[in-house]
Order: sequence, then C-alpha cells, then structure tokens
Amino acid sequence: MDVNKLYQGDCLPFLESLPHESVDALITDPPYASGGLHIGARQASTTAKYMQSGTQRGFHDFAGDHRDQRSHLRWSILWLSECWRVLKPGAAVCLFSDWRQLPTTTDALQAAGFCWRGIAVWDKTESVRPQMGRFRAQCEYIVWGSKGNMPLDRGVGVLPGTIRQIIKTADKHHITGKPIEVMRQVNRICMPSGIILDPFAGSGSTLVAAAMEGYQWIGCELSPHYWDVARVRLSALSLQSQLLSDS
Repeated sequence: MDVNKLYQGDCLPFLESLPHESVDALITDPPYASGGLHIGARQASTTAKYMQSGTQRGFHDFAGDHRDQRSHLRWSILWLSECWRVLKPGAAVCLFSDWRQLPTTTDALQAAGFCWRGIAVWDKTESVRPQMGRFRAQCEYIVWGSKGNMPLDRGVGVLPGTIRQIIKTADKHHITGKPIEVMRQVNRICMPSGIILDPFAGSGSTLVAAAMEGYQWIGCELSPHYWDVARVRLSALSLQSQLLSDS
C-alpha cells in the first residue's frame, strides 16, 4: 500500500484495493445527503442546497449527496464495512455529520461492526447565519468509535469534546469543507505517526492536517476537480516543508 498518496475515483473500489488491517484511523467527512426536505430539494445541486445567501464565492458541485434516508444508510454501511476490514484492531473512527443525519450515522457505524464511543462537537461559533426565532445551526458533529477494544495507552492524551473554530474564507476550498485547525485536532485521535484514511477527501483538509501533525495518510476523492484542488494543496505543503528543512 502506498501511503501519502491521493487516489481519484469511487471510494468502494479504492477501499477494496487496500490491504487487510493496514491503517490506524478512519477520519472522514462523507456526503451528508441532508439538504432539502423532499425529493426535489434533495436532487438539487449541492451549490443550491448549501450555499448561504450573500456568499459571493462559487464552488464546484460534488456527487453522492442526493440519496434518501434508507439508501444513504445502506450506502454508508457498505463503505464502512469495507473500512472495518482495512482498519487495524483498536483503530479510531471519526465521521462528520449534521443534526439531520446524526441518527443514521450512528446506526451505520454500529451496523458495520464498530463500537460507537461518543459524539464530539464542532462549534462554528456565532459567525453562522442567524434565523430569527430559532436556535442557530452552528454545530456539526463528529461521531466517533473504534474497531473493537481501544487501549488507553496509545500515546494520544486527553482530547477536547468541543472544538470551537470559526470558518475562514481563505481556509475554505470546498462548499462543505472543514477548517484545517478543526481537522488537526480531530486527527489527534490517531496514534502518533499512524496512517490516517480518508475515502472522501474533498479538497484535502483531513490529509493536509494529517501531514501537518506528522501522520502518514491515504485518501480518495471522486470529483476530478476537488482531487486536483487537494493535490495542489498537498504539493504546496510538501514544498513548504522541504524549504523549511533546507533552511
């Protein structure tokens, strides 16, 4: 298995190609398939579903976000079951979700064979768009668990249950992309110097953060556009690291 490599294509063939019990953590942000309350809204482009009003910057659409609840659950179990095969015993799993798909995500994690251990919170702060008379939708969730028993002496330490981090325009390369600082903190669930797997790499935030924290990584992205965005970001980080080591 080649580490520190980003593949382009569908996640299922990619995962099937990986060796048995070869990676130390699964940390990923899969499509939520949660935008819209009816079939017409679900079939809309991801830009139409997730772009906030007043946002000027455009993003490319991404695939896999159109499924209804049952098909989303079934699909999630498919790829998570393959991840269960690929992960080492005791490996950590972190899956991003919004409030709509939180029950489905916890069900899929357990149906695939993992031990569900809790939920961490990404607090996007009060910078998110307010809605009069309603609570702010300022949180996303990290459903986390492990492949079987998870030893306490993994050299990880105590991790925060809430990560409070604003979304910065300069740090956003995907319409649903996560900030690098959020991913750096989430990645620390992985044992030191371990291999982090992300089968839904998007613009590469998980992988960039993994490299910054000294982990090895391997990922896959379906969209040629976002694969290229991620590849450029990873290449820039590698060049920066090389220049620092040469100075």
